[in-house]
Amino acid sequence: MTGRASFLPPERKKRAGHPWPGSASLLRMDIGARYLGILKAQLDSVFTSQTVEFNAAAAAIARALASGKWLYLAGTGHSHLLALELFYRAGGLVRAVPILDEELMLHRSASASSGFERETGRADRMLSRYGVGAGDVLIVISNSGRNAVPIEFAEGGRARGATVIALTSRQHSLAHASRHPSGKRLFEVADVVLDNGGVEGDATLEIAPGISMGATSTAVGAALLQALAAEAASRAVQAGWPPEVYRSSNGSGERENARYLEAYRGRIPHL
Repeated sequence: MTGRASFLPPERKKRAGHPWPGSASLLRMDIGARYLGILKAQLDSVFTSQTVEFNAAAAAIARALASGKWLYLAGTGHSHLLALELFYRAGGLVRAVPILDEELMLHRSASASSGFERETGRADRMLSRYGVGAGDVLIVISNSGRNAVPIEFAEGGRARGATVIALTSRQHSLAHASRHPSGKRLFEVADVVLDNGGVEGDATLEIAPGISMGATSTAVGAALLQALAAEAASRAVQAGWPPEVYRSSNGSGERENARYLEAYRGRIPHL
């Protein structure tokens, strides 16, 4: 079947001649194509304009891996998804550890998590619980970079001797004041800053007056993290470190993964 009706859900096909408001744009996928174009441009920009920062971040992670240290990732709200992005997956670094607090995630109460991420003191307790220390690398993810927990993750990580990499949106951060008593934002307290290139508010597409959708921070952030982990692992290999990388548990990787689980189950939470 060709034409407009082929894109309709089954219950609407009989009424294809009477589409809902705005359906012509939706059915031509104009909005989807625009989003894809924005995302591609953003990815091109963040990867080509930040080679110095990207190389500095990769070098820090490679040093940590080659010396038996750890890569930690921390984020609140939707940013915790990126903390999980490198954890326990096919092609993922075994020594990548997410720092997780259920109150800062979304499944208990999304609205409450917005309040918890503004609390001072919480990040320090979590860093101590996970054992972040000298020689480790801590990636702190926060699109806005203005709340207390990510800022104190960065400050606390550096105080413990870890190299801190921020993944944030400078444009959003610069548009709003910090909520931390110091008045600083995440990009101002990290050793290395990777900008996700996102717009203020994250939503990139105005689909109607005053209504915007199409966030990019997760997609761009995931691409940056995956590229960063691969680059760091490659550099660590060149330094003589045999890579510890998970295989697919749904493929032929069970035996290799079991070896890592046995070695690290007591050291890596959430395994």
